[in-house]
Amino acid sequence: MSKLHVAATINGEPAEFLCEPQQTLLDVLRDELGLTGTKEGCGSGDCGACSVILDDRVVCSCLVLAAEAEGARITTVEGLATGDVLHALQRQFLEHAALQCGFCTPGLLVAAKALLDRNPNPTETEVRYGLAGNLCRCTGYDKVIRAVLDAAAEMRGETVA
Repeated sequence: MSKLHVAATINGEPAEFLCEPQQTLLDVLRDELGLTGTKEGCGSGDCGACSVILDDRVVCSCLVLAAEAEGARITTVEGLATGDVLHALQRQFLEHAALQCGFCTPGLLVAAKALLDRNPNPTETEVRYGLAGNLCRCTGYDKVIRAVLDAAAEMRGETVA
């Protein structure tokens, strides 16, 4: 089989790559484009470690064929910060110690960003539902939820304690 040419916008920048028809978006992001922040946890869409935003929807990149990204806008965890300036979510995850081993963190951050893009003032229940597809084996979820709620407040310009 011949490789397919795909053009997409990744983290706000135009990107082009060649991929095998059966190659996943996760594999292309990591192996072809060097965006290794996106992790493979399960390979079956159950853990959320490989979450990316694809045209305003959170998807498990292990379940998306890379060829399906033609013309798409993709945001990975690398696209959250602006240069050396961390996104409010990243700052609040650090402030709340909402990570331990860090394996699930990229997927949680991406899912939280998608949630806050849709709903800048979520309730705790809405945050829990918004992150429900992301599994963490280390932190429990309380610190993660608090970090997302405080990031939302910070993004709305409110003072965060």
